[in-house]
Amino acid sequence: MTLRTLCLSTILASTLLVSVNGRVVAVAATNVSDPVQKKVASSAPSKTQPADVQAKGVKAKTEKTPDATPGQREDLVVTAARQNRMYVSSGGDLGALGKKNGLDVPFNIRSYNSSLILNQQSQTLGDVLLNDPTVRTTMGYGNYAQLFQIRGFTLYGDDVAIDGLYGVTPRQLVSPQLYDSVQVLNGASAFLNGAAPGGSAVGGNVNLIPKRAAATDITRITGDYTSSGQGGGAFDISRRFGKDRTFGVRFNAAGMDGETAIKDERRDDVALGVAFDWYDDATRINMNMNYQKQQVFGGRSAIIVSSLADGMPAPKATAPSQNWGQRWAYTDLSYLFGTLNIERDLDSHITAYGKFGAQSGNEMGNYATTTLTNSATGAGNVGAMADAYNVMNEATQAGIHAHYDTGPIKHEINAGGSAIWEESDSAYSMSLTSQAGNIYHPTQFTPQETYSGGNLNNPGRVAWNKLYSLFLSDTMTFWHDRIALTGGFRYQDILSNSYDYNTSNLTSHYDSAAFSPVIGLVIHPVKHASVYFNRIQGLSAGQTVGATYVNAGQVFAPYQSTQYEVGAKYDVGRFAAGVAFFQTSMPQGMTEADGTTGQAIYTQDGKQRNRGMELTFNGEILRGLRFNGGLTLIDAKQMRTTGGQYDGKTVIGVPNYTINGNLEYDVPFVKGLTLVGRVISTGKQQFNNTNATHLPAWSRFDLGARYTFLVAKKPLTARFEVDNVGNQRYWASVYQSDLVMGDPETFKFSVSADL
Repeated sequence: MTLRTLCLSTILASTLLVSVNGRVVAVAATNVSDPVQKKVASSAPSKTQPADVQAKGVKAKTEKTPDATPGQREDLVVTAARQNRMYVSSGGDLGALGKKNGLDVPFNIRSYNSSLILNQQSQTLGDVLLNDPTVRTTMGYGNYAQLFQIRGFTLYGDDVAIDGLYGVTPRQLVSPQLYDSVQVLNGASAFLNGAAPGGSAVGGNVNLIPKRAAATDITRITGDYTSSGQGGGAFDISRRFGKDRTFGVRFNAAGMDGETAIKDERRDDVALGVAFDWYDDATRINMNMNYQKQQVFGGRSAIIVSSLADGMPAPKATAPSQNWGQRWAYTDLSYLFGTLNIERDLDSHITAYGKFGAQSGNEMGNYATTTLTNSATGAGNVGAMADAYNVMNEATQAGIHAHYDTGPIKHEINAGGSAIWEESDSAYSMSLTSQAGNIYHPTQFTPQETYSGGNLNNPGRVAWNKLYSLFLSDTMTFWHDRIALTGGFRYQDILSNSYDYNTSNLTSHYDSAAFSPVIGLVIHPVKHASVYFNRIQGLSAGQTVGATYVNAGQVFAPYQSTQYEVGAKYDVGRFAAGVAFFQTSMPQGMTEADGTTGQAIYTQDGKQRNRGMELTFNGEILRGLRFNGGLTLIDAKQMRTTGGQYDGKTVIGVPNYTINGNLEYDVPFVKGLTLVGRVISTGKQQFNNTNATHLPAWSRFDLGARYTFLVAKKPLTARFEVDNVGNQRYWASVYQSDLVMGDPETFKFSVSADL
């Protein structure tokens, strides 16, 4: 077999000339994560093969040379279709409805693939979601956990799914190198995925699909460097075996260690994953087992701003690399987790499936959190808290997909159930006396333990949760498949127990259920376009009223948010666009005065309403020029608040607009060289409930390049990127009362070799 360079491009890590039976064959790689694909066109994949095993978008033809005579061998030309070249595809796993093409469903869902993760040198899930114009990343209280805001509502790390299962994903930080795609679903999903155990996922959902054995063998080594002193690397090995290559194995390992671009902050990251899959004509089985360990030392946490007086302005942004954290602060996160999926075709019309996932997590940390008291001077109080948290979760889902016709109407029935079990053990120790601090002039101090709950060395049970549900839906398709109407419901029960840190006695019990209906409509006016509508709900556990209220002990039904959405999509493979208009109304807790006694009553009569528009584009604009990005506009209002105090005010931390734009350009006169650029822009965010002040709008620019070439007939790809060019100062977000600083200018460099 002989190889030489034919052409190089952005997404095509390499295109090689391969000799087959003495003739030259053009083989074009369709995915930079699998840069050398050698799929023989004549061996077309079986319909029963898993989707990740089948070659996608491959066209084949045979040609004879002009002087060909009978009996001569023919030239076999294999050309991969250049689709989704900005690493984005429309569609994904829609839970109860199964895997769907985005053009055919009444929901807004996109998938970002492993090529994007590799080429952008993403180190966290937040790095991947920087590419989505509908998502913004923020941080939680005290620690370094990433939270995600979709349609103005927060998605907790606890509620990020893997293979459609909640409770399996590492809670605080996710290493994206283990995943083949990151799927973003915009909008509520109580019917599709069930209630999220953390109580979020009201405005959207993120689902991770682990890497599995590819159609072609992969042996990839990557080395990388990130300023100011992080070094690391990765291995990616994929093999298929047996007759018809029905058994597959994929192994991934990635790690990084060193000081980040934030002064005195150090991060260590190790991620290991192995996946197995097997299929025959009727059965598909895949399993993955993963280990992730992430450590942060001397990290910079969010700043608490709830103590600032109304009307006090937001603080001036510090230098982007400034670190007001304490050097003794750290977090140590270790998780062992995995999933098992089985599908069986019972006949040509019915497929049964089952999923199971589990996670064992151990978290330990010592955190320093600054509470700002004067935004002009930067003065505040610094508190210390140590925390140990262990979790053991299990999740399962089973069901059937059935297809049948009644006259001119086609039906797809989806029925099944799911369950999640979560047990949490925790203990803490904190200092009741805070130390004076300043975000502009940080000082160090030694923490003093003055109060504790439980034993840090042996945490006891503090929570046990069980969520189970049953679902049923029917999608009716008619008028030559141009109209699809979906109707269905999910019955969800939420049980939650809380226990005392020291005695392990039961302190609260919650058990309530609700029905979550869905209706969706899709109309295809032309082949490559659709318009759609949906009404769907979000669901999270209600409240058990505390002892300070007249109605102490009352257990409320789960909060049910209601979403209405209408939109349109256009997708021709190499280019896709979509627009969506939505409104989501969510109940909230509030306090009212009893009409007889005047005492406080706690109710769920509060209301938040988010309205907005999403506009997304991805694909090839001109030959060699690709774009991914879009625009989101949001109007998030507090509609009913205690005493009407904040009625009509904008919700804290929800930007009025977000804009993303990613461009890639293949330089025509330097084969293999691609220039890349990205802009991220976020509108103003309200700083407090009174809307007396706000964070200013900000924009950030990222630039880079990559070059693919051959060394000893093997493809190598070198990448260089600068994030936040010019070291812009900005506050990235304010979540509830937590103010988060934007990342400093960061340099990234990596080299990948396919052996």
